[in-house]
Amino acid sequence: MCSADVLDCRPGGDVVLREMTASDLVFAHALSQGARWPHRLEDWQQAWPLGEGVVAERDGAVIGTAMRWRWGERHATVGLVIVSPQHQGQRVGQRLMASVLEPLGDRTVMLFATPEGRGLYARMGFDAIGQARQHQGVAAQVPSQTLNTGAHLRAMDRHDLAALVALDTAARGMPRDRLIAALIETGDTVVLDAADGVQGFATLRRFGRGMTIGPVVATDVTGAQRLIAHFLNRHVGCFIRIDVDRDSALSGWLERCGLAGVDAPAVMVRGIPAKPEAGVQAFALVSQALG
Repeated sequence: MCSADVLDCRPGGDVVLREMTASDLVFAHALSQGARWPHRLEDWQQAWPLGEGVVAERDGAVIGTAMRWRWGERHATVGLVIVSPQHQGQRVGQRLMASVLEPLGDRTVMLFATPEGRGLYARMGFDAIGQARQHQGVAAQVPSQTLNTGAHLRAMDRHDLAALVALDTAARGMPRDRLIAALIETGDTVVLDAADGVQGFATLRRFGRGMTIGPVVATDVTGAQRLIAHFLNRHVGCFIRIDVDRDSALSGWLERCGLAGVDAPAVMVRGIPAKPEAGVQAFALVSQALG
C-alpha cells in the first residue's frame, strides 16, 4: 500500500499519493459530487472498509481517488477512480491506477470504464469484454412472474448466509464473502427458494438518489425478474437503480418496467476473466465499483 512517506510512491512534482483513510471519505465524496456521481457519503463509507484506497494530494487537498477490492486469492475489482476536473490531463489518474494496481500482482482485475477512462485502462493492460447497463427510474407496479412449481420467495434469515455466499461465488466466479455479508447486514434481502434449496437472491439498499437493487443471482431470467419485481412492487414511487450484468437478458424487460437505460460502461479485465459455474447467473451488479 502506498503511503506518503514511502519513496516508491513516485509523487512527481507536488502531487503526493498516499493511503486512503476514513478521514478522507468526506473529501472523496466531494470529488464524486464534483464529477456529478450520485454517491452519498454513506455509500463511500460502506465501500471503503471492504477494500483499500489511494488518494492524490496537492498542497494538502485531496484531488484524486482510486480503490481496489480483493476477492479471494486470484481476483479483484477497481473503481471509484476520480480526478478533480482542474487536475485532469496531468497523469494523476494514471499514477493513481498504477498505485492501486501494483499490490494486486497477477490477480485478474475487473473494472467498469466510462468512455473517458477506456483509453487509460487499455494502456494499462485492460481489455474490453462487453458492456454493463445502468437502468433507473421511479418504480411502478409490475406483474409478478410465475415461478416454477414449488418455488417461492421469502425473506432471508440468518441461516441462509452460507448458501447465498456460495450462490454468489458460483455466479460471479470469485469469492466475495465479506461483501455479501455486509450487504445482507445493511440491506433488505429476499430469497428464491425451492424444494431442493435456495435458487437465487436479491438485495435492495439505499444508494445515491434512492435505492439500488443488486446483486441479483438466479438460475434463470424468470427467477431474476421475480426477485426484482418483488422490490419494485414494494417500493412503488421510489427512485430505483439497477446495474445489469453484461450477459443478462433483463434490459428490455427493465425498460418495459419503466427503468430507462441511462449508461452502458465498458466491462474491462486485466488477466483471465473469472469463470462462473453453469446453472446459476449473476444478473445484476452490486455496483460498478464492486462488481
